[in-house]
Amino acid sequence: MQCLAVLAALLSLTSAAVLEHRQTTACNNSPDLCARSYSAITHLGAHNSPFVRDASTGFSESGNHYFNSTIQLNAGVRMLTAQVHRSDRGWLLCHTSCDLLDAGLLSDWLSEIKTWMDNNPSDVVSLLLVNADDATPGDLAAEFTRSGITEYSYTPPSSTAPQLTWPTLQDLISANTRLMTFIASMDPNRVDSTNAYLMDEFTFIFENSFQNTDPSNFSCTADRPSALRGQTAAAVSSGRMPLQNHFLYDSQLFGIETPDEANASNTNAPAGRPGNMGDAAEACRTEWAKPPVFILVDFFDEGPAIAAVDELNRVTASVGRTLPPARETRNSGASSSRTLPKSLLTLVNQVKNGANPGLGAWIWAGADWSKTWGGWDTSS
Repeated sequence: MQCLAVLAALLSLTSAAVLEHRQTTACNNSPDLCARSYSAITHLGAHNSPFVRDASTGFSESGNHYFNSTIQLNAGVRMLTAQVHRSDRGWLLCHTSCDLLDAGLLSDWLSEIKTWMDNNPSDVVSLLLVNADDATPGDLAAEFTRSGITEYSYTPPSSTAPQLTWPTLQDLISANTRLMTFIASMDPNRVDSTNAYLMDEFTFIFENSFQNTDPSNFSCTADRPSALRGQTAAAVSSGRMPLQNHFLYDSQLFGIETPDEANASNTNAPAGRPGNMGDAAEACRTEWAKPPVFILVDFFDEGPAIAAVDELNRVTASVGRTLPPARETRNSGASSSRTLPKSLLTLVNQVKNGANPGLGAWIWAGADWSKTWGGWDTSS
């Protein structure tokens, strides 16, 4: 009897320890999220993640964030988006055009993300790559393989149909398939068994409109894929996960649009400000009968956007996040205080090497220079 009593006590202690572990283990920074399906969580996304507005880019007006992707992940961002373009150097991350803002090789950026994931084994990360120059699945798979990040890739049961049931975060973490990769867009019929982790975005996701220049423009109406444009109920019933674009563009001279930095703190606010993210997301939750699975923002640290996402997720405790450092400014150091925008320097160097950039590239770079150093007056 004494042995049985001891055994019972040990079992009780073990059960308590397991329960304590479950309650304190954090998935994507919160123990509240571990048991939830990937599609039943709102993931904060950094729109155009690698395009930054700091000294390295001459504080380019085309930059969507003040901090790089590693800092974004440290702060709680869990979806990173980027644009992929073909060049003589390989597959690059470029903002609209490599003449304007070149963030380097796709494989280098993927290596940066892999390093972060190596050091954060309890986090699920999503990527959304805009396939601007029609890279094939083989083209992109070669970049993923070169970076080594494929070891974390999740492969869906089917590449050609929406997935109605997704694993929990804990399932993904336990299986070490913690990287979700969506491509906008890619013919799912071209994907084979060697690169099936590359998921065509619009097979699995629908989006609202992303072309917004005023807080009153935000809408929950389905915009992409084009076959479901304006058909929100059909988009929801299709089983696709909803992605909410929630960022603004600022219209400049010649119709150029740049990320709206001035209104970012309002746009990303949890509540109480014009066009705030919290109220917009709640409106979409009502219209879709489910919360957005992804919300994409510019200037992720403003708002703060993560507070609105925590509210949507009903998160009561978060751990492991690191606040971004102080932002760089144009006068942070003598060497950078008069640096010309990188977009303008790139065009000058191209001309030196015999290239002939188009008028549009010069106009964009000129607007960049104007807002940075008071060249042309574009305020009127």
